Amino acid sequence: MFEASWEVCNKVGGIYTVVKSKAASMKENIKNYILIGPYFKDKADIEFTPKEAPANFKKVFEELEKEGIKCHYGIWNTPCEPITILLDTSGYANNKDSLKKMYWDNYKIDSLFSGWDFEEPLVWASAVGRMIEKLNIDKSSVQCHEWLAGFAILYLKSKNVKIGTVFTTHATMLGRTLCAHGWNLYDNLKELNPEAEAKRYGVIDKFSTEKACALNSEVFTTVSEITGIEAEKILGRKPDILVLNGLDMERFPTIEETSVKHIDNRDLIREFLSYYFFPYYAFDMDENLIYFVVGRYEYKNKGLDILTEALGKLNERLKRENSKKTITVFYWIPGDTKGIRNDVLENKTFYRHIRNYIIRHSEELQKNIIKNVLSQKQTYDENEIFSKEFMQNNKKHILRFKRKGLPPLCTHDLNNENDDIIKGFRENGLTNKKEDKVKVIFYPVYLNGTDGLIDLQYYDALVGCHLGIFPSYYEPWGYTPLESAALGVPAITTDLAGFGRFIKAKDKRVDTSGIYVLKRFGITKEDVVKNFTDVLFNYSSLNRHERVNNKVNAKELAEYANWKELVNNYFDAHKLAVKKVWQN
Repeated sequence: MFEASWEVCNKVGGIYTVVKSKAASMKENIKNYILIGPYFKDKADIEFTPKEAPANFKKVFEELEKEGIKCHYGIWNTPCEPITILLDTSGYANNKDSLKKMYWDNYKIDSLFSGWDFEEPLVWASAVGRMIEKLNIDKSSVQCHEWLAGFAILYLKSKNVKIGTVFTTHATMLGRTLCAHGWNLYDNLKELNPEAEAKRYGVIDKFSTEKACALNSEVFTTVSEITGIEAEKILGRKPDILVLNGLDMERFPTIEETSVKHIDNRDLIREFLSYYFFPYYAFDMDENLIYFVVGRYEYKNKGLDILTEALGKLNERLKRENSKKTITVFYWIPGDTKGIRNDVLENKTFYRHIRNYIIRHSEELQKNIIKNVLSQKQTYDENEIFSKEFMQNNKKHILRFKRKGLPPLCTHDLNNENDDIIKGFRENGLTNKKEDKVKVIFYPVYLNGTDGLIDLQYYDALVGCHLGIFPSYYEPWGYTPLESAALGVPAITTDLAGFGRFIKAKDKRVDTSGIYVLKRFGITKEDVVKNFTDVLFNYSSLNRHERVNNKVNAKELAEYANWKELVNNYFDAHKLAVKKVWQN
């Protein structure tokens, strides 16, 4: 069985997580399981380990290299080490025009005015098809993820190669595009003219490729029920099987381990909050809850518009009720930046200076505290704990640390002065004033552990928070709430997200504890924001014991999306594809 994706050893989006997390379960059940991806040296140096290819493969690879297709055989650097072939097709690119002509003649794929973003995967996936054609392995199957890999199916069909083909769409190109332009897709699906809108929005090449792949594969699959509904109208075929996305839960920490990690990583995040806010004013960190949203910068598709509006209303509500709680909300959304703000870096430097000064004097302070405790005094004079020199120096450090004005809304200087997230903050009164109960931070870089501020890896940052918020309008599956729950962090998703619909049908605890599914389907924006605000307020009102119960329930609910169960949908798809080919 071959499985081809542009995201094998090449992290771009969620499909990388799908394929990588599923690999162990696939390899465990399929003897000859081979992944295929593109070769990019900088990525391959990290993700891929070359190995000696079997003799029959090596012979084909030598022949293909003469055609401009260089095949790298080895393993993906994951714990299960699946066999992987990465194709360098830079030498095959001069075939792009003849390939485009073939796909127009055979499938009416309109690519006359396409750019390299379309042509590069076309060349690569066609080379994938060529490689599989030459390997000529009996009773095999190939699964292609998205239109970027789908050309392999179209190539194989054009050459009449006898192989079972499975095409998977994770999100239709047209659906994502329309939603990004403000369409109410699900309300207008029946009246939609896909071809006309694809031309109007300039995605006719990718749309026509996707449709051809769906219509010409033996088995067509989507990753969720909601995407299946969309695909039936837009691509003209109802999915044969739903290949729901999962995670390898054995790779995630236990609830006991996440509890320890939560405290450690929460304290690191609190350190950041201390030097981000405390130069301007202080608040009780013990009464602070940390929320986050993470994902691609798609302001409406990812629900950032309604999140910001709901947070504005939550802020006003908490202020009216004079709540002791403060909520800090991270928007971990990669954006276009010039670099970290100088004032934030200075704050960090001053904070570290104060902290290190105290640490250097900690032994002396401990002795003074112990002496005073043992004296059994009812009250302690600070002069008996802190020396005069310590107090004077500390006062100087604090004066340098203090700033006037308000804490910034973003950690970085942005290239776009009219950034939608920042504009949304201001329009909804989220300006980080001292009296605000909801404080926001746009953190526009990837969480890779070396960002220069929090310096936590993605999963480690999530574990340190109290709630993950993912209110997407367009979300064919939605890995982020599942990852959050798997890490023992309660999450909010929606009934327009594939995962939200899946989990809602699985367990009655959903909406009450652990994972909350916000209703967006067929509901006005005003009602969505009102209900969203209520959910956020109710969670903010929970006590520590209730939040712990939410963590436990979130972890348990995530088990429904374990690859050990969901991988069977992939096996069913491949068995059906092989059966269709060899029965005909």
